[in-house]
Amino acid sequence: MSKHHFQNRIASTRAVFALNRTCVAVQTVLFGMALSMTGLPAYAESSANEEKKSVSTLPATMVEGEMASPAELPASYAGDQVAYGSRVGLLGNKDFMETPFSTISYTEKYIADRQAQNITQVIAATDPSVFSNGLTGTFSENYSIRGFASNISDVTIGGLYGVAPYYRISPEMYERIEVLKGPSALLNGMPPGGSVGGAVNLVPKRASAEPLTRLTGTYMSDAQFGGHLDVGRRFGEDQQFGVRFNGVYRDGDGAINHQEQKAELTSLGLDWRGERVRLSADLYESEDRVRGQNRGINLASGLAVPKPPKADTLLNPDWAYVQTKDRGGIIRGEFDLTDTLMAYAAYGVSRTHYEYSGTMLAEVFNDAGDFKTSMGQLKMDLEKTSGEAGLTGSFNTASIGHRWTVNATHYGDTQKDYGRRQVPGADWITNIYNPVWGLAAAKNFPYIAHSQTRLTSYGVADTLSILEDRVQLTLGVRRQQVLTDTFSTTTGARTNRYDESATTPAAALLVKLSENVSVYANYIEGLSKGATAPMTAANAGDVFAPYKSKQKEVGVKVDLGDFTHTISLYQIERPNSYTDPDTNIFSFGGEQRNRGIEWGFFGSPLHDVRLMGGVAHVDPKITKAAGGVNEGKTATGLPKLQGKLGVEWDTSIVERLTLTANATSVSKQYINSDNSQSLPGHTIYDLGTRYTTQFASRPVTLRGSVTNVTNKAYWGTPLLSSLGLGAPRTFELSATVDF
Repeated sequence: MSKHHFQNRIASTRAVFALNRTCVAVQTVLFGMALSMTGLPAYAESSANEEKKSVSTLPATMVEGEMASPAELPASYAGDQVAYGSRVGLLGNKDFMETPFSTISYTEKYIADRQAQNITQVIAATDPSVFSNGLTGTFSENYSIRGFASNISDVTIGGLYGVAPYYRISPEMYERIEVLKGPSALLNGMPPGGSVGGAVNLVPKRASAEPLTRLTGTYMSDAQFGGHLDVGRRFGEDQQFGVRFNGVYRDGDGAINHQEQKAELTSLGLDWRGERVRLSADLYESEDRVRGQNRGINLASGLAVPKPPKADTLLNPDWAYVQTKDRGGIIRGEFDLTDTLMAYAAYGVSRTHYEYSGTMLAEVFNDAGDFKTSMGQLKMDLEKTSGEAGLTGSFNTASIGHRWTVNATHYGDTQKDYGRRQVPGADWITNIYNPVWGLAAAKNFPYIAHSQTRLTSYGVADTLSILEDRVQLTLGVRRQQVLTDTFSTTTGARTNRYDESATTPAAALLVKLSENVSVYANYIEGLSKGATAPMTAANAGDVFAPYKSKQKEVGVKVDLGDFTHTISLYQIERPNSYTDPDTNIFSFGGEQRNRGIEWGFFGSPLHDVRLMGGVAHVDPKITKAAGGVNEGKTATGLPKLQGKLGVEWDTSIVERLTLTANATSVSKQYINSDNSQSLPGHTIYDLGTRYTTQFASRPVTLRGSVTNVTNKAYWGTPLLSSLGLGAPRTFELSATVDF
């Protein structure tokens, strides 16, 4: 066991409960109930100056040789912004100094202090290996890890795919946001969306030992107001049963002209912990709606990249909208069969309803900035199930320790698509510097597609350790099956079947040179669903096996007690598909190779200063392409160099006042495959402040921030397009009071 203590937390399983159009009334009633509880002890927020203090108040009872639950949360690191460790797939929770991969786990306190409204605002704020295009109010969160685009639908809750909200995730119901960089097929199974650059896992909140009733009011420019109610209680003679409720409502105009954003979330987390059994359930319902969503545009061949318009310009009709409604639930159980053997199982379901109306295609066709748009409409209904079951244990053979695990995972979805990609009579020609739109198009959603997918896998891993755990070797393998059926929308008959399997091994070595220095190396593979040859190819309809991405990585981690540095070098190779121009045969003969180096740091080097950030360089090369065309070119949409720095200072001038600042700098990004067009690099600055006080003997925290302080207009590279306008200067204010 690591020298860093872990807190005794119950299993983090979830299932979901919902906020409908009566959300405001529900929160009002609950707030009234909360006021009646003010005689109970208030929850005390942990001080940023207290070193290595956990954000959770459940007592740490783990002893040497005892079986650790995967749901036990590692304690907070100095500064309370990140944790000592995180979940590493089927390996369970591991201290970062004993993890042979690059990981980071953001705490509930850091999420709240960021005033984050989605996951991207947390994981892309200071991590140089995560790239975000800077757009806001789009149809989906959009980020890449280690130079490969990651699908927000591949985010897990407690390690389960398919149960998180599908396109945008409001973070208020989560206690930790964990990032594992690089492919992770052995650790997590194959992601349904095919992400290979990294994995993001969410840990739901649990009721702590101290009663909690916390209300937060929020404001975002230009006129968006909202509130967040967080209530937690434990019951029983030994506080075995816990309840945690979170309710969120935000609505109003955003910083982009004519854009409105609305978010609703209701979640309920239940848990019960016995001597050997731990049970939990999570329920949630969420709605995310944007009117006048941000949408990207393309450039006609041969045109130079135009100067961006004002940062608050909306390049989509103000009558356009995107709306996503999600609901889901998870149950989890853990049973300690012996002190060194534990069985666990989890099962989750979710439902997504999605609607989009607005620009589908837009292209600038002259140097004046005129562009033509094609309007489209799309609706989707998606039902998902997800589950896992496994055994984990430990034993010794002579002087070699073993910590082993076996598990099976399941994911299934049924997707039905409705709508039209283009709306007749709803196309316009306008200008990026002064866009003018016609009347809203009538909605029409005919039934256009129906498919079902099932992912099943079986994994086994063993971590062998010697010399008092100073040398640890992890070996594992996973067998994955992918089954997809496509059905006729008129007859309901199956029209196509995809049935393929693949095996993905992994090996990782970690050596603790001292209590403060660890070095590691790993080889691990990612797995993505193979494609089907398009109808225009000579081999139309051919279905390809799942393709593997392969990572080799070495790194070093240095923990100075209050301040940690990590350095890693990696190479990831991922196959690409293309159609040969001579034979017209579609195949997976292409390849993209990303080589990179990352330096990251976090912690509190001084008692009143917290730092987090780093520098990352990645070289994303096309190493194989059809006929050799564009081989050696840089992959599109990614900066080679990123630098990020987040600073917090508890001032000595005004007691309990904290000043914050963030800087993000990225290099140029190519937007076409022959690298003849690129977007210039840019640097964005953010400033903020935080003040803690008391009102009527109740703790109060006031927060304020300004992102993109200089109101810089810049182009990003959005999902599905070449150019997208980055977010303008945005003000955020919040006030939190504990009752």
